[in-house]
Amino acid sequence: LDPEPEDSMPYAGEAILDDRLRLVFTCCHPALAAEARVALTLREVCGLRTEEIARAFLASPSTLAQRIVRAKTKIREARIPYQVPSPADLPERLDTVLQVIYLVFNEGYSASSGTSLTRADLSGEAIRLGRLLVQLLPEPEAMGLLALMLLHESRRTARTSPTGDLILLQDQDRSLWDQQLIAEGKDYVGRAMSSGAPGPYTLQAAIAALHSTA
Repeated sequence: LDPEPEDSMPYAGEAILDDRLRLVFTCCHPALAAEARVALTLREVCGLRTEEIARAFLASPSTLAQRIVRAKTKIREARIPYQVPSPADLPERLDTVLQVIYLVFNEGYSASSGTSLTRADLSGEAIRLGRLLVQLLPEPEAMGLLALMLLHESRRTARTSPTGDLILLQDQDRSLWDQQLIAEGKDYVGRAMSSGAPGPYTLQAAIAALHSTA
């Protein structure tokens, strides 16, 4: 994407103060196919490797790489401008942004490569972006996703043994669960569920909330 002159960009800087979140919204352009915009954003903005993104899509790395190349080609040939969306255009990009953040969290929660089962840097960044997103667009599914990430993150220290092995939920030492994250997650679950039409992130968060009270 080639940047346009600064004075021609419909700038949403007052709305999106965080640089990375601004770039995520910018790259999630509706002119691209949904999977292409997610893959491109994960690769170019969030820094995930092609192999990590391919795992999330249950695709081969070569297939995923071709998808990213085709997305870049369409951007070039269709002259899709690299510009920050206006505040009015943010809601139509929300679903894709939620998916991007969720996939970043998933890679941190269960790393697809490396010696560690988890990557706290990625899950922490996803939660940070989730918090900013809820402030920007307090939609039920944004709150549901943040709740889901907080509730899963609350169990991080109990998920692995001292030797690095995975500990299943029923075998975890629940005294190690982070009660502050659980309380915050439950609060967001309640707020998201009050919308009356919970989406998939909210429903998953509600299940995680039940696990946290077992």
